[in-house]
Amino acid sequence: MRLFQPYQEGHVLPAAPTQYANPKAPRAKSRRLGILRALSPFLWPYHAFIALAVVVLLITSALSLALPLAARRVIDSFGTDITAVPNHYFIGALVAAAALAAGSALRFLIIAQLGERVVVDIRKAVFNRVIGMSPAFYEKIMTGEVLSRITTDTTLVQSIIGSSLLMALRNTLMLSGGLILLFLTSAKLASVLLLLGPFLILPVLLIGLKIRVISREAQAWVSASSGKASENLSAVQTVQSFTHEHASRAEFAGFAESSYKAAQRRVRFAALLTLTTMFLIFASVVVVLWIGVADVMAGTMTFGELAQFMIYAVMVASAAAGLSQIWGQLQRAAGATERLVELLHMQDTVNDPTQSTPLDGPIKGQIVFDAVQFTYPTRPNSAALDGVSINIAPGETVALVGPSGAGKSTIIQLVQRFYDPTGGQITLDGHDLRHLERSTFRRAIALVPQDPVIFAATAMENIRFGRPDASDEDVKTAAKAAAAHDFIDAMPDQYHTFLGERGVMLSGGQKQRVAIARAILRDAPILLLDEATSALDAQNEHEVQQAIEKLSQDRTTLIVAHRLATVKKADRIIVLNEGQVVATGTHDELVVSDGLYAHLARLQFTDGAAKS
Repeated sequence: MRLFQPYQEGHVLPAAPTQYANPKAPRAKSRRLGILRALSPFLWPYHAFIALAVVVLLITSALSLALPLAARRVIDSFGTDITAVPNHYFIGALVAAAALAAGSALRFLIIAQLGERVVVDIRKAVFNRVIGMSPAFYEKIMTGEVLSRITTDTTLVQSIIGSSLLMALRNTLMLSGGLILLFLTSAKLASVLLLLGPFLILPVLLIGLKIRVISREAQAWVSASSGKASENLSAVQTVQSFTHEHASRAEFAGFAESSYKAAQRRVRFAALLTLTTMFLIFASVVVVLWIGVADVMAGTMTFGELAQFMIYAVMVASAAAGLSQIWGQLQRAAGATERLVELLHMQDTVNDPTQSTPLDGPIKGQIVFDAVQFTYPTRPNSAALDGVSINIAPGETVALVGPSGAGKSTIIQLVQRFYDPTGGQITLDGHDLRHLERSTFRRAIALVPQDPVIFAATAMENIRFGRPDASDEDVKTAAKAAAAHDFIDAMPDQYHTFLGERGVMLSGGQKQRVAIARAILRDAPILLLDEATSALDAQNEHEVQQAIEKLSQDRTTLIVAHRLATVKKADRIIVLNEGQVVATGTHDELVVSDGLYAHLARLQFTDGAAKS
């Protein structure tokens, strides 16, 4: 049966995301449970607590293994004189029970807290890693998939650290200690149990390995469904506008059903593992009891010895059964850990240098593109920039103009070093960007993106995003300069109004003005405007344009715009087409030259009525 089935008959669903197009495909290298060693860096800081839990575990295990010895003496005393049974046996049993209860509670407290602490550390480590990854990373993986790993996979790891690992150690101690005491009690019966051991271990190993493979597959489908849900919910208005709800529901249902089927197979194998081990374990106990009763009847063994042996046998059987279940859980955790480790060890295409070049004094803002070649990682055969050379002087306002796909926004991304050029170099104040720490020169950049990002926070916090230490008055001054103060002041809580996820309370123009206010407040020597006024009406565009003109004074400004009215006053206009610079000059110079810019100007200003 195929893993992925259509949710509704006759409705063919899209394929799973590329990384999970075939979740059943074997991995290049299977590290199995050894991958759990990758958790050691997160466990080591708490080694003292782990050591305390292990000591408590040793004590409680020793007490548990000692109880059958007292039971043997009591039972053997029944055969002589009931009054000869010492009372201190029962008093000792009560003390041991109290110690066992206290030790178990203490062990649970330590390990449960350890599990919670470690999983928080793992989540922070994974988030810290992915938040710094370049955009090339997110071209190959959905953000919902990353979120699933941070939440679902870490929850699996938490269950292992919080209970399963210690239970595995406890059951291992009980199994090994019980086996030793079984041999000391009756070597004959213990040998019979030992001979039956391989019939128990082999199915546990085989079924456990199968569970691991299926568990990873199930997690893959859960992550894929999370990614699809995140994608659709983040664009819910678009989904509804195009009446795509039915198809989106069916698509998500397909992923969810596939994850259910994978989980169903995992549960079936887990049930088979439980059935097999429980039957073999207790069948072994019955066989041993059968032989033991015969020995008692033959007089070669006392009832107390048989009782002691059977108690130890039950302990060993329970420990083995517990280990079989934990084995399946460890297999699931191994798959989750492997997926988390993949994120932690993911190699980025853009990295800070080992020894960065120090900047001499404040950044002036000279930006130079020297014969820059660039292709996006997911489009290696299509050049976004082809031999682009640009020299932007400090304090100069340069506009980038051209048709869609010409490479304008690519230049904005390369200036921030979201990608590295595949050829040539980009320098800032004479320093190759690849030799500078990204955080160092990015602090000197203020950005207004084409799609303004509004966070689920207040208007005050959104504007203050790029400069957390700014005062409330500074925020309001920036909002006024961006023509955002009036609509913010009219909100119920004014600057403390919660704007909702992705700014759902704001119009497109309002979002853009908040983003512009954020850039104004940043007060950086380099200003990047990527279609910064595209969503504004004529009145607000005029007001914001005046603010931008004041803001761009004495700072390097790159403006990307389709609306040429916003770039007419730029010091220089660079015209791009198909990743190449085709013209450079002022607005008047380029109009007279009758090239691509003049053609675009006629289309916008005269509806193409002038000569073509």
